[in-house]
Amino acid sequence: MKMSDSHQAKFLAPQSRREFFLNSGLGLGSIALASLARGSLAGESVPSDAFLRNPLAAKTPHHRPRAKNVIYLFMLGGPSHVDLFEDKPALRRFHGDAIPQSYVDGVKFEQIREEVPRIMGSPWLLSRHGECGAPVSELLPHMAGIVDDLCFLRTVKTEETVHPNAQLKLFTGHRDHGRPSMGSWVTYGLGSDSENLPGFVAYGGGDVPQAHDSIHSSGFLSSVYSGVKLRREGAPILNLENPAGVDPADTRRLIDTVNALNKLSLEKTGDDETAARISAYEMASRLQSSAPELIDFSDESQETLDLYGASADRPSFGRDCLLARRLVERGVRFVQLHHGDFDHHSNLVAGLPPRCHEVDQGSVALIHDLKQRGLLDETLVVWGGEFGRTPVAQPQKNAEVGRDHHVHAFTMWMAGGGVKPGCSVGETDDLGMHPVTDSIHVHDLQATILHLLGLDHEQLTYHYQGREFRLTDVFGRVVEEIFA
Repeated sequence: MKMSDSHQAKFLAPQSRREFFLNSGLGLGSIALASLARGSLAGESVPSDAFLRNPLAAKTPHHRPRAKNVIYLFMLGGPSHVDLFEDKPALRRFHGDAIPQSYVDGVKFEQIREEVPRIMGSPWLLSRHGECGAPVSELLPHMAGIVDDLCFLRTVKTEETVHPNAQLKLFTGHRDHGRPSMGSWVTYGLGSDSENLPGFVAYGGGDVPQAHDSIHSSGFLSSVYSGVKLRREGAPILNLENPAGVDPADTRRLIDTVNALNKLSLEKTGDDETAARISAYEMASRLQSSAPELIDFSDESQETLDLYGASADRPSFGRDCLLARRLVERGVRFVQLHHGDFDHHSNLVAGLPPRCHEVDQGSVALIHDLKQRGLLDETLVVWGGEFGRTPVAQPQKNAEVGRDHHVHAFTMWMAGGGVKPGCSVGETDDLGMHPVTDSIHVHDLQATILHLLGLDHEQLTYHYQGREFRLTDVFGRVVEEIFA
């Protein structure tokens, strides 16, 4: 039988597998939809609203989790591990000397152009603290007081020497744009415990990450798993409030009407993005009341505000950390907070102290606050940047000396969420240049975070463009040494 031109054009047009079955005339799409409404062909009971379920409903993890939520404190730009967390007497002893060639063989610096870079000791004192004896710089006095609650990862590694690619690799597992971020993978795998707030929230102060929104994007996953951006001033989420003169009841009727039309389309196509749109409208409606309450700090005591060094109405990193606690308290699964810039190619002596002062008290207050509220055991806190800084100097013609990007071994820390307190994993050489124990690749970091949340990084996959994708690509080992 010869098809009509219009039917032939429709048949030959690019279409998804689902569209093929719906349009093929074989009735398979209708059979599938009917089976969802009546129950599966095998007799299994399936809700009649199977297409309309909440995509962020809480899901069963792969194994027993140690943590329920994540607060990721991203220090963008690359904090200097050799000035903050790595006490290396050899750096002070040989300050100004040419670094031995054996240390730099095969090393590609991002901006240093000297044939023989010179060793640079830290201008600040690093002392050992707590029962664990972890070294911390005098620039972080609050952090020095909680080292017995922290687990330091001292040999974190990446291959990406520029900020955008390194940030993408850290949060999406890949150096290029278009992949889902860690928070998106987590909410895809676990859903959310909050009905009135998103499962994944992202915000921050200081400079904008060079990888921009890609570090909290859902990539090829449904957009329902994207990180929702919060603003530090004004309305927490843009375009959420009703325009002047618009009755909330009219808005509710509009949302109901639009969602009814979207549901008709969803029942026909089963399109994930249509489901995400329905979910977004419903979430926006609930956020109209929950978002203003979230950033209303009037119910916080002055003692709590003082703990964070925060004002109820003035943006600061301390206030951002307090907001992170309020978010996980309300069931948000993944909170991603960035602050910086720690990118000190020059003026290290003038630039690093104010950055440390900005983040020190708030980071530590968050640990104290979660702990005293009984939330630290179920909340994993991660602190660190996309890479570290070189143990050698980066000279500048018209500015004070700084440090270049360093990807071979740098320090991050974790706390809570099933992590062993007061521990250090990994060791670097006497200059803090290379690891002398196993590296902890950023894929290992990702695999470990997922594991703590009850997710197997090899099983958390999504079929896209003909193959299975995952956060850790084809890499990643779980760093079990850090588990409590």
